[in-house]
Amino acid sequence: MRNTTKIAAAVLAAGALTLGLTACGSESGSAKADADAALTVGATPNPQGEILTYVKDHLAKKAGLKLEVKEFTDYVTPDTAVQQGQLDANYFQHKPYLDDFNKKNGTDLVPVPGGAVHLEPLGVYSKSVKKLADLKKGATVAVPNDTTNEARALKLLEANGLIKLKAGAGYDATPKDVTSNPKNIQFKELEAAQLPRSLGDVDAAVINGNYALEAKLSPAKDAIAAEAAQGNPYANILVVKKGNENDPRVKKLAELLTSPEVKKFIEDKYNGAVVPAF
Repeated sequence: MRNTTKIAAAVLAAGALTLGLTACGSESGSAKADADAALTVGATPNPQGEILTYVKDHLAKKAGLKLEVKEFTDYVTPDTAVQQGQLDANYFQHKPYLDDFNKKNGTDLVPVPGGAVHLEPLGVYSKSVKKLADLKKGATVAVPNDTTNEARALKLLEANGLIKLKAGAGYDATPKDVTSNPKNIQFKELEAAQLPRSLGDVDAAVINGNYALEAKLSPAKDAIAAEAAQGNPYANILVVKKGNENDPRVKKLAELLTSPEVKKFIEDKYNGAVVPAF
C-alpha cells in the first residue's frame, strides 16, 4: 500500500495478534512441521474463504489433510502473519500484489508452484450511469489505493477508452501516469475494502472482485466494465514463506485447490463472477 503509516500499523498489529495459531517457527519451520499437523491458511472471506471451506469440508479429509481457515478483511495482515509464522500459508492475492508487498516490506513470501486458483475480474460499478461513456466531465471515480490494484484499475479504464496512460506504465501506474483524460476524471484513492461503500458518494468505483461479491455485486451482471479473463496476470495464488514450498501439506492443498472438484465448485457457485485459473 502507498499509505506507509497504515502498513506500519498493520504490521505491528499483526505481530500482536492473538490468533490462536500454532507458530510455524523461524526459517523453514513449516517445511519441517509434522505432516499430520493442521495447516492454517489465511484468506479473505469471499471467495477465497468459501473455496477453502469447500476444500476443508469435502476434499481435505479424504486426502489426509487437516485444514484450518482463518479469515481476514484486509490485504496486509495475511502476508505479515505468514512472514511471522502465525499462518502456514495464505490465499487472497495475485502475484503483482505479492511482488510489490515483498519489495516494500522486505518480506520473502513466494507463490506455491501450481497454486494459481482463480481470477476475480475487476469491475467498474456505478449507481448513476449505465456505461462509462455516460460519465460527465469532472466525474469522480474511486480506485483501490494499493499500488498494484490501482494500476490494474487504471488499465481497465484505459482499456475501455476513458483515459490513456503513458507508454510503459506497468504494475505500479498511478494517476500521475495518465496522459490523456478528456473527461477530466477525478480519482479518489480508497482502501479496497471501502470501495463498495463509496458507491453512493462517487460517480463510479473500480472494485476488486472479492469485495464486490461481499457487497452482492457481480462483475458478470452489475459491472459497467470488467476485465477480460484471458491472458490476465491477476489470478489469485497460494502463498507461503520462502523455504516452505515443499511442506507436503502445502503441496497437498495446492493440488486440491486446482482439482476438478474445485473447478466445478467455482463455476457452479459464482456464475462468472469468479473464474478458475487452471
